[in-house]
Amino acid sequence: MNNVFKTFHSGRAIFFLIAFICIILSTAVLKLASTVILPFTIAALLAFVTYPLIKALDKIRCPRVISILLIVIIIIVGMWLFGMILYRSAMMIIAQFPKYENRFTEIYIWIAGIFELPYDEELSFFANLWGQLGIRNFVRHYTISFSNISFKFASSAVLVVLFMVFILLEASFFKVKLAAAFEKRTVRITRIGNDIISQVTKYLGAKFLISLANGIVFAVSFHFIGLEFAIVWGLIQFLFNFIPTLGSIAAGAGISLFALLQFWPEPGPVILIVAIILMVNMLLTILDPKIIGDNVGISPLMILISLSIWGFIWGFAGMVLAVPMTVIIKIVCENIPIMEPVSILLGSKRSVRAKKPDEEKTEAQSET
Repeated sequence: MNNVFKTFHSGRAIFFLIAFICIILSTAVLKLASTVILPFTIAALLAFVTYPLIKALDKIRCPRVISILLIVIIIIVGMWLFGMILYRSAMMIIAQFPKYENRFTEIYIWIAGIFELPYDEELSFFANLWGQLGIRNFVRHYTISFSNISFKFASSAVLVVLFMVFILLEASFFKVKLAAAFEKRTVRITRIGNDIISQVTKYLGAKFLISLANGIVFAVSFHFIGLEFAIVWGLIQFLFNFIPTLGSIAAGAGISLFALLQFWPEPGPVILIVAIILMVNMLLTILDPKIIGDNVGISPLMILISLSIWGFIWGFAGMVLAVPMTVIIKIVCENIPIMEPVSILLGSKRSVRAKKPDEEKTEAQSET
């Protein structure tokens, strides 16, 4: 018992208690101030990703302002195309709404016959469904708030672009500021910054390419099968694939339900679409651990935990940003001795195994 008390460090225990309280308070601040902090975080990550491109343009003597302007134009054009495709597709879905409601009604009558649910033929499908599930208020609430959501998205996009522009403009002077602010710790802080930029850029770049290939495969294959709005489903798969594991499952479930709605009662196309989704998702379960675990060194369990935490804080955007934010936390903890256990807990098996030889080498050098 005495040995236990001898090995107990009250200072470290107090530190971790204070750190836990700070984490709770920081979570509350991040959630309450999300309208400002979230756009800034997205802008910082975009700046990390685009900064290597700006450095490459600097080598060919392209002025920094023109480089940033080109990147901003590319981002705005991409967002505009994405928004136009979704808007036109939504208008087409609204135009074809009676057809989809009839299909919904056929499927609902079939399910109602199996489970002996009541169905009033004089009411529309949605009136019957709302009567069964009680979702009228839910739909009404989100219909009213749709305009507010659209306005918030547009204002957040403007903030993201502005933040990103100023971050990129300040990037060339940032090292000078660090040297002036932290004279003795400049090397460590520079190393932290370089590691964050390297690993976040590596992860987002690889994830972008795989998500893009995934979306193209979905769009092309669904087009040849005859699924309506194939481009939209490809875009949704591209976007949701940035959420590890859960995103591709959610997108696949939505596509499968729409395929059932469109091709009912023909089972052939639906089975083919579901088979493509399952094959792609199985491939992603092989590739995702390689991208996430090997490149950024995060445990799959910690990725799922971070998805729930960041999803609670920032919603869908938080789930997309969960892995990059966890990578940043891990890198910062690696370079703070007292926080190193947190970095080890966040890390994957490969990162822990890679760390052991380095520690053994350091110990051998200190003994000599």
